[in-house]
Amino acid sequence: MEENRQKTCIICNEEKEEGITVITEFICTSCESEMVQTKVEDDRYPFFVRQLKQLWVRFNA
Repeated sequence: MEENRQKTCIICNEEKEEGITVITEFICTSCESEMVQTKVEDDRYPFFVRQLKQLWVRFNA
């Protein structure tokens, strides 16, 4: 059983315990939920795209 410990969310940069790991980076539950509900027309959409690009940059570094 894995012990819960806080990780830094790649989207909001806050320390959280619950979320998902994509490749090697952590996304907290609240950011994940907000992202999947965000429409392309929403003002926050480009922000999420920029933050998620970090996944590929760090993975390919």
